[in-house]
Amino acid sequence: MLNRFGNSPNGAPFNPKGGRGFPPGGFPAAGFQGGGLVPGGVAGGFPADQQEETRDVQDQAMVTRQILVVDPDAEKRAAIRHILTDLRHDLIEAACDSEAFTILASRRADLVLVDLHVPEIGGIEFCETLRRAESTRLLPIFIQATATDQEYEARAIEAGADEFLIAPKNPGAIRARVQASIRHKVMLETLDESESILFSVAKSVEERDPDLGQHCQRLALMAAAMGIALGLPAIDILNLQRGGYLHDIGKIGVPDRILFKPGPLSPDEWEIMKSHCERGERICSCMKSLAPVLPIIRHHHEKWDGSGYPDGLKGEQIPLLARIVQLADIYDALTTERPYKRAYSSEEAIGLIHEGRDKGWRDPYLVEVFSDLLPLFRNPLQADLARLSIQSLSASLHQYRKDALNNPDRAAGNLGAVRFIR
Repeated sequence: MLNRFGNSPNGAPFNPKGGRGFPPGGFPAAGFQGGGLVPGGVAGGFPADQQEETRDVQDQAMVTRQILVVDPDAEKRAAIRHILTDLRHDLIEAACDSEAFTILASRRADLVLVDLHVPEIGGIEFCETLRRAESTRLLPIFIQATATDQEYEARAIEAGADEFLIAPKNPGAIRARVQASIRHKVMLETLDESESILFSVAKSVEERDPDLGQHCQRLALMAAAMGIALGLPAIDILNLQRGGYLHDIGKIGVPDRILFKPGPLSPDEWEIMKSHCERGERICSCMKSLAPVLPIIRHHHEKWDGSGYPDGLKGEQIPLLARIVQLADIYDALTTERPYKRAYSSEEAIGLIHEGRDKGWRDPYLVEVFSDLLPLFRNPLQADLARLSIQSLSASLHQYRKDALNNPDRAAGNLGAVRFIR
């Protein structure tokens, strides 16, 4: 995985679109959940009677849990169904990766058992894809293999698998591991209520302006797609998604008269508008799990030449993830109608972004990557983009990579092999 960014975890910078409203002199030309796992399983540290009570509540919650079994062999799926019958969970079956992704896009799953050699992308890459998505990053994943596949165990665990089950496995042991993993997931679903509240606040900021539609969701998906294309690790993809939702949370303190003003802002109004970056950082700083997202919130309006705000960072001083979120934010703002501007076409928007790059405002390399990815965003426009999933984006990028490697001249969007991380 070679790129000039390495594996930098802490976001990036820049954004010349003045958000809602714009600086004195007019609008410039261009411009889920939770924190860590709790060690020790359920209710660690409570007295024995409280642990038992907690376990009872969790067992009750697990009665109707959904288990997805992904295996091309119908007989093996039937065998797993037989082993898990006594657990009273609902089993869903899929014969390949794409079928499993389709199921996960439309219904909840509480645990996945996937065959190591499942058709299409295989169990390990399937696991990696699920770990990139906010909705499935904590989903328990068991990879099933045979005795001849033991060499893959380390890779599977590195990809995020919770268990690597070598067949034949004692049925009682399988049931116990499944039940323990689902119980742990039930516990995690009760954690980080305060973080969920912050995401609700961010959503309320968006809902103040009906013109924005699903802005945060579109932004999170575009930023995540860029992260995948750049070969960033799964934790960075997650933080890009979170940053997409939380980047403007500080605007909760900006009055409507400024946010929705149809004309240029006065100098005093512009200072209030610019304060949303630091205010948003303060709001989210109480959550340790959001620490990697704070640079996105604070620095997504910095500029490559150092003329941005709030800190005037320059070049690669600006965190990478903030630079990524910024480009997606600018593009979505330009293609959305606002009180002070019409909605630009996709072609006009990318032209304005290129103008900003030429003025020294934006990271030239990221602009190039974003331009290459633009066909991915141009067709499923606005509301449709909000319905895409990280899994579908990852699959599209996987196809782009294959096209680029097999025939660079004909690759969709000219996504060259040089820029794709292998």
